[in-house]
Amino acid sequence: MKLILASQSASRRAMLEAAGVPFAAQPAHVDEAAAKATLAGLAPRDLADALAELKALKVSQREPQALVLGSDSLVALEDGTILDKPESREQAAAHLARMSGGRHDIVSAAVIAEGGRAVWRHVDRAKLLVRPLSSAFIEAYLDAEWPAIAGCVGCFRIEGPGVQLFSRIEGSQFTVLGMPLLPLLSFLRERGVLLA
Repeated sequence: MKLILASQSASRRAMLEAAGVPFAAQPAHVDEAAAKATLAGLAPRDLADALAELKALKVSQREPQALVLGSDSLVALEDGTILDKPESREQAAAHLARMSGGRHDIVSAAVIAEGGRAVWRHVDRAKLLVRPLSSAFIEAYLDAEWPAIAGCVGCFRIEGPGVQLFSRIEGSQFTVLGMPLLPLLSFLRERGVLLA
């Protein structure tokens, strides 16, 4: 069975490659801003799940014989605000200042579609405690990481200097990286994509 990752995410591709999962990547080309506007009001868990499903279904319609993996992740602040990917360095600085000293959730969802319908899904949550960040640290961090983090919710790459933002992380590192990998691997073994 062929697996297609409906994403351009370097982090998700790297996770699958490191785990030895055979796959092809095919971007879904979903207008996430329009989709989020349509889905406004959903809880963070449901929003991430809906966006992952939208991506999986879009590619599954073109590739009905394959298993298509859609994934999405988002950062939800304590007050319920959902952070999108920063559109500018200034917005990234504002996001980091808002996250400073707070506890936030990162929600990562994965949906597998086959034949144009969702056949499997999993949503996971990790808790992130961001240490108090000085404005000097934020500026130095963005000097080093912008624009590489422009496509990252929460303005960080945990596998790089972004780890310096946190005093504690509770949950799976894979969830923080953007995909609940262990449950996905279990499903892929059930479907024969991976050896049991």
